[in-house]
Amino acid sequence: MQLHQSGEDYLETIYILDKKTKYVRSIDIATELGYSKPSISRAMKILAKNNYIEVKDDGQIVLTEVGLEKAKNIYERHLLITEFLTNLLHVSEETAESDACKIEHVISNETYLKLKEFIDNYKNSNNK
Repeated sequence: MQLHQSGEDYLETIYILDKKTKYVRSIDIATELGYSKPSISRAMKILAKNNYIEVKDDGQIVLTEVGLEKAKNIYERHLLITEFLTNLLHVSEETAESDACKIEHVISNETYLKLKEFIDNYKNSNNK
């Protein structure tokens, strides 16, 4: 199933929160994103129905294997784009973060891989 930007944002947020706290609940996601609890609850039902997350009896939200892979991919894109914007284009940290959040959802895989290759080559040429 193709996820919309909001679904990808939820998965990325769950992934980041899990890395920080190892225990994620709907209220944590709502607080992090500034959304209402009912909005998060609806989104979690959709993500669970599509096998991206599992909601435990105690309310803990856990990424499934599919959800974890998707969340990691989104997060890696976010980090790479942020790095490109800040380190190579010298965009402010705040603007780079905001722009990366938008770009990560629309960039093609081909462009992403070329951007990654470019950054790797740039790093390697500057480390010599």
